[in-house]
Amino acid sequence: MAFPIEVRGAKTNNLKNIDVDIPLGKMTGITGRSGSGKSSLAMGTLYGEGMRRYLNALSTYTRRRISQSNQADVTSIRHLPSALALRQRPQVPDIRSTVGTMTEALNVLRLMFSRLGSMVFPNGHRVGPTLAVAMDADMTGMDCPVCGVHFMPYGAEDFAFNSAGACPTCQGTGEVQEINPALLINEELTIRDGAVNAWRTPGRTFMPLVAEAAGINIDVPYKDLPKAQQDQVLHGERQEYEINIPSKSGKVFHMDHAVFENAYNAIADSMKSSTNERTIKRLNQFYTFQTCPTCHGNRFNPALLSQHLRDKNIAELSDYTIEDLVTFARELTTTLPIDMQKMGQKLVDELLELLDAPTQLGLDYLTLSRAGNTLSTGELQRIQLGRTIRNETTGVLYVLDEPTVGLHPENVAGLLRIFKTLLEQGNTLVVVDHDMEVIGASDYVIEIGPGSGEHGGEVIFAGDVAAAKQSATLVAPYLNGQAQAQTRTLAPSETLFDEGSIEIAVAQKNNLHDVTARFPKNRLTSVTGMSGAGKTTLILDLLASGIVAQNEGRALPDGTRALDNSGVQTVVMVDSVPVGKNARSTVATYTNILDNLRKMYAALPAAKERQFTASDFSYNAAGACPTCGGVGQITMDVQYLPDVTEVCPTCLGTRYRSDVLDVKWHDYTIADLLALSVTEALTVFQDEPKILKTLTALSELGLDYLTLGESTPELSGGEAQRLKLVTQIHQKQETSLFVFDEPSVGLHPLDIENLLHVFDLLLKRGATIITIEHDLEVIANSDWIVDLGPGGGTHGGQIVGSGTPTDLAVSPESVTGHYLQAYLAKYQ
Repeated sequence: MAFPIEVRGAKTNNLKNIDVDIPLGKMTGITGRSGSGKSSLAMGTLYGEGMRRYLNALSTYTRRRISQSNQADVTSIRHLPSALALRQRPQVPDIRSTVGTMTEALNVLRLMFSRLGSMVFPNGHRVGPTLAVAMDADMTGMDCPVCGVHFMPYGAEDFAFNSAGACPTCQGTGEVQEINPALLINEELTIRDGAVNAWRTPGRTFMPLVAEAAGINIDVPYKDLPKAQQDQVLHGERQEYEINIPSKSGKVFHMDHAVFENAYNAIADSMKSSTNERTIKRLNQFYTFQTCPTCHGNRFNPALLSQHLRDKNIAELSDYTIEDLVTFARELTTTLPIDMQKMGQKLVDELLELLDAPTQLGLDYLTLSRAGNTLSTGELQRIQLGRTIRNETTGVLYVLDEPTVGLHPENVAGLLRIFKTLLEQGNTLVVVDHDMEVIGASDYVIEIGPGSGEHGGEVIFAGDVAAAKQSATLVAPYLNGQAQAQTRTLAPSETLFDEGSIEIAVAQKNNLHDVTARFPKNRLTSVTGMSGAGKTTLILDLLASGIVAQNEGRALPDGTRALDNSGVQTVVMVDSVPVGKNARSTVATYTNILDNLRKMYAALPAAKERQFTASDFSYNAAGACPTCGGVGQITMDVQYLPDVTEVCPTCLGTRYRSDVLDVKWHDYTIADLLALSVTEALTVFQDEPKILKTLTALSELGLDYLTLGESTPELSGGEAQRLKLVTQIHQKQETSLFVFDEPSVGLHPLDIENLLHVFDLLLKRGATIITIEHDLEVIANSDWIVDLGPGGGTHGGQIVGSGTPTDLAVSPESVTGHYLQAYLAKYQ
């Protein structure tokens, strides 16, 4: 019998010195409320420590070149295997990544073209696949059997659009970018006041003075400049001028050799030299991106398209869906010469093996040419999972954080088959999830709680599924069927459309063809269907964008035949992407709380006596601790070991200068107030109406356990969603449409009840809500459902059912309805 993984004294984040055993060779499901500490145990403790120990076996030279996680805050972990993790939010691929490169299917396809393809010699003679070509590929070349001309066949590397096979015009990206002159200039302004947008980029703010030295009038609106001076701004030659640059302090800086850089070059040169992603994103705003006119978006050098596999070139096969490519591959071997069929079958088997996992995970609607940065989070995670399975590792701990994100219930069954394969290979699985099908299929269940944040971090239950069903834990009712399916009051079917409806007619867009959809106003609608069915296209690309375009007087998005917005004037998009980009963003900074606190403190006599302003009470400005710069911690580089992060020794984590903390309001320093939870702050600020209003909204949104100084990038997806609604929840919303993209991501069933409560608060304010959703609890609690399908990709794009949850549950054409019927039957 294998020893379990023994975790003792885990204190990562909010974990409260917990002890827990995790069986090896089994699947353990970790559940609990959002923010309870599930990921702290799985990712921060198990994966973090497993990866650290593995990396410690490498040389110091190697470790210096690998990004490492900090050592887990745990007393001991015994019997811990090497660990791999699949995160809830995989990194978004760059522009050069496609489904083909990410699944590695394109690698095999390139090999098949070089070994099994029919080639065209320079004189136009086509030669079918031969063993001679297969054996000589990448080597010395061969002579044309018709005319004798010598030719070097294309090798596998020649078909790589990221290297030798790249289109010469777009270098393998599939698109070209051109600077848009309309974006370079604001013709209504003078150059001194910023008419040349291109000169607002870093290092070029003095360019108006150079233009003045070059004889250009910088004090009249750009549109009134002589044509010659406008041309000089846009296309003038580089020349050196002598200028004086005044500073705010009154000093004047002299430059003898200031170089004039026209508006076009200012952008083009910055793009060439910049490696910073944020800078590149800012510069991209000046460009227009279009499909490459040479390769027409397929990324390949057109010369490669003469080589065929059967009767298709590599660009055509890259545009096949995975499903169609599987069919093509299975038929390929019999079309080859007899002496090549053994080689051909080996390559076909390799390709089919690569495509098996994406097919099982419901990704067979994707094409190999689909750009990686256009995939959803769920699609990215499933590709990552499929890649992991192929490695056929054994004795590895797989830690999966919300693997059901973006998965339709139909695809969860495929996911569980994948898990079974990993277990059969001798691995251990730890899965953080809220899907009860996944938790119920686990060998062992751990519940962390009982609540969120400081109210969580304890092991509430640890045992097998049978024991979990009989326990008094939060998860038990969802495993044994005693939970309620519908926890909100649905609008009566006869009054569903009493407030009117939003209607859209789609001619053609992606896989949507001749589709008309209707959504009731002031109701909760869920748009459902398999991944790739067309939900995002219909709601985000056409409906939401179309309403915005209508209200701004612009044309409707391409593919939209008609749109009746029924008086909607505002579209509010709410996703689960974390709020803020770094640790400086907190609950207090994201809301208006810190601004009000700063003003309140600056008005105190003690602050005025010290001549403090509101800026002195900001840890992002003058009030910042001089040692840590207002971050509250310092990071030390220790070469080949992970960076060490410690609480700042000067401010002790408060972020502020010591003299700022001498100023107190009711015996509280500003740092003391930022350490309060929302619940505690409600009492403290009961006589401060501006702050109290925001705190009340936070509490109503179920975020009362958060501290005011809590880092927002660390919040869960569900917490981030609700935080984004703070400013909306108390406003009238009769003319607003709220669009939620998978709002259930990262939410425990009880937290979904909180989400539904939030929806009802918005509906009471007159809002209309549309969610794109897979979660059956949200779907069952919707007033109206629009179900797309029946499948994904080319098998989707149609509305297969519209109606109430009861209506959809009995719809024979709806895959979603089939699962909804079972859900409603299980939870009465």
